Amino acid sequence: MRFLVMVKANADSEAGVMPSAELMEQMGKFNEELAASGHLVQAEGLAPSSKGARLVYFDGEPQPQVVDGPFAETKELVAGLWILRGESVAEIVELLKRAPNPELQAGVVEIRPLVP
Repeated sequence: MRFLVMVKANADSEAGVMPSAELMEQMGKFNEELAASGHLVQAEGLAPSSKGARLVYFDGEPQPQVVDGPFAETKELVAGLWILRGESVAEIVELLKRAPNPELQAGVVEIRPLVP
């Protein structure tokens, strides 16, 4: 099975503030471990929502409305993602419990199976 792991955005990621050098180094090592174990398919960070757009569809309307970022609800935004291989959500949860967080920052990581 494959899983989409979404790292939710925060005020810093939305402001375009890059993670600390320490976190980047630790995350690089963590991603290398995931790759070596065969779990890692892809890992990416996302630009702030100010660089993006949304298409909003309305009932009965043939064309979507285009809404340029930034988007107000930071807690609903994604700052980065992994696509991981595993046998179960529980396995992916255990893997990601080892993800580095050297500054002990609050945050949310969401794990969802990809539909085959």
